[in-house]
Amino acid sequence: MRVAEWLLDSPRLGENPSVKHLAGRLLKQPAREGVVAAQSRLGQLMCRECGNARDRRIGHDLLRQAARAGDHRARQALGEIDD
Repeated sequence: MRVAEWLLDSPRLGENPSVKHLAGRLLKQPAREGVVAAQSRLGQLMCRECGNARDRRIGHDLLRQAARAGDHRARQALGEIDD
């Protein structure tokens, strides 16, 4: 989880599609286990980077789960709150 966040937050690495793919794979298991931060980051990644409707739907579902658990970033991504 920490490695995935570091990869995504790294200015130079975070824009590389293969790095994003690796980070997504690293976030997948924690997100399945209910780790809210992983659900939020993976959901955001899937909504922004995936080209097919199925993956975007899964991303929205992950964001909704994280938002229900109180994750601020997920709520922002879903447009539920204003900043």
